[in-house]
Amino acid sequence: MSAPDGSPVGAERSIGQLFASATTEMSALVHDEIALAKAQLKQDVKRGATSGGAFTVAAAVLVFSLPMLNFALAYGIRTWSEWNLAICFLLSFAANVLVAVVLALIGVVFAKKAKKGKGPQKVAASVKETAGVLQKAKPHPRPQPPAIEDRAPEAIEAVARSSS
Repeated sequence: MSAPDGSPVGAERSIGQLFASATTEMSALVHDEIALAKAQLKQDVKRGATSGGAFTVAAAVLVFSLPMLNFALAYGIRTWSEWNLAICFLLSFAANVLVAVVLALIGVVFAKKAKKGKGPQKVAASVKETAGVLQKAKPHPRPQPPAIEDRAPEAIEAVARSSS
């Protein structure tokens, strides 16, 4: 078993190795955060496209089906009820408007879902939180060697003799 940088676990690693390992892990974290933001943004774009598609279909149904549907429905109502032909045409138009309204409502629902999507905002908050934690991080305190005054007088004399 080995550490991410390839050194054996339990072996003492130098500060350079630790720093390289931390840098590699931070780079991987940033790449993962970017990939998450892209995935969430793609999902929001899909919802927006579905909303736009529903609005387009609603408009197409209303525009292209009105003449044929109005004639067929109006003459069908006339045959069934013996009402005035003008009233039959108004009823067929109302049926087409009802279909268009239902499709437009479906478009509104998907538009609200796309607007509520907070994918990139969540990732940005996560990145800011990670940066805040790293800014507050302090290195592990290391024991300081004893001051020269605290050392034994023999050691000071030995250093003085070796330097002369």
